[in-house]
Amino acid sequence: MTMHPVSPNTVLANALHHAEDVLTPRILAGPPNGASPARAKPRAWGRIVLVVGTQINGAPHLGTSLVQSLAFAMAARLRARFGLPAEVLFSALDNAPYDLATDPATGHRYQRAYAQALGDQALTDLVAALYEPLFTALSRRLGIPFRVETYTQQQAGEHFRRTWLQVLPRIDAARWWLAPSTGTPHIRVPCPHLGCGWAEKHAERTRVYLVGPDAARVTAVCLHHGPYETTIRPTTGAYLDLATLYRNLVKELALSSPRGTLHVMVKGGDWVFGSHLVDEALQAVGLTRAQLPARLFCPQIVTDTGAKLSKSLMREGHTPLPDGATAWMLDTRQWPGSLPQYAEQLLTLTETLLSDPRHFFRSYSAAEIGRMMTAPAPRSVPAP
Repeated sequence: MTMHPVSPNTVLANALHHAEDVLTPRILAGPPNGASPARAKPRAWGRIVLVVGTQINGAPHLGTSLVQSLAFAMAARLRARFGLPAEVLFSALDNAPYDLATDPATGHRYQRAYAQALGDQALTDLVAALYEPLFTALSRRLGIPFRVETYTQQQAGEHFRRTWLQVLPRIDAARWWLAPSTGTPHIRVPCPHLGCGWAEKHAERTRVYLVGPDAARVTAVCLHHGPYETTIRPTTGAYLDLATLYRNLVKELALSSPRGTLHVMVKGGDWVFGSHLVDEALQAVGLTRAQLPARLFCPQIVTDTGAKLSKSLMREGHTPLPDGATAWMLDTRQWPGSLPQYAEQLLTLTETLLSDPRHFFRSYSAAEIGRMMTAPAPRSVPAP
C-alpha cells in the first residue's frame, strides 16, 4: 500500500499542472496600483505573506495542523518558483468564546472571549505552548520565517482601526453580505467594568455611531452591569470584537493596500462558501475584483458522513469519533511520537497533497488522512 491517494479529476485540477498555479494570475498581475505587470518575473511584488488564522480555543486538532503545514509548504514552493521572499503570518484568534450565558430577563445570549477570560500573558503562554513549537519546527525545516499576531494585537493596531472607521459610512452597502439573515453585522465591545468582559453575542442592543472621521461611539448592555458606552479611536478605545465575516472584511480590506506585499489567505475548505460573502462585501464597500485578496483553500478532513471533522461536536457529545480516526487527531499533543517526528510526517503528507492538483483540491476522510500520516511513503510515486 502506498501513501499516495487515488484522486479523481476535477475542472480545477484539470486546468493546473501544480497546485500553486492557482495563485499565478495574482502574482503575475502585480499590485493593483497602476504598476506595469511583469511578464516573466513578477518584480512588482516585494514579498508574499501567507496568512493562516486559527481560533485559540484549546489544543489544535489535525485539521488545524494540516492547514498550517500547507501554508509553510506553499510558501516554500512560491519562493522557489517566483524568486520572491515568502513568510507565514499566524493569526491567533483569541476572540473565540470562552464562556457563554443567557440573560434570564431577555433571553439574549452573552459571551466572554478567551482574550477577556484569560488575559494577555495567559494567551501568550497558550500560543507559545500549543502552536509555536510546530511553527518553529516547520520554519526550520523549510527555511520559511513566520510571525504570530493575536487578534487582540490586530484589533488594537492603528491601521486595522482606521480601516474599520473608514468602512462604517459604507457598511449599509455590505451589511446583507456580512449578515444575510438579519442585515446586522455583529460587533461586540466587552463591558469595561473591571474583571467583567461580557458582551452580547448577537449584538441585539449594541449600537455604533460615527462621531467623526476618527471616532465612533458604541453603546451596549452588559449582562451584569447594564448599559454602557465607549469611544473607539484609531489608537485608543475598547476591545473591538467583530463577528467572523465582519472581521474578515476589515482584515482583508486592511491587507489590500498596495505596499508591495501580496497577502494570500490560507483557509480550510469549509471557508469556500463564506469567502464568497466576504468578497461580495469587499466589492460593496469599494474594492474592485483585482483588489480582492488572493485565497488558497486547503483540503478538508471529513467524517464518514461528509461533515467536517469537528473537535467541538465530539467534545460536546454530539457525534462520535469516526471510524479510522484516533484521539491524537482531535488533540495533536497525543501524537505517539516526538514533535519533530510529527512535523516531518506533516511535511511528508503536504508533499503528497501538493504533488498533484487532484490530490490538493479535494477532501479526505479522517481514516485516509490517518493512513497517509502513519504509512511509510515513497516520495517519488507519480499520481494515478
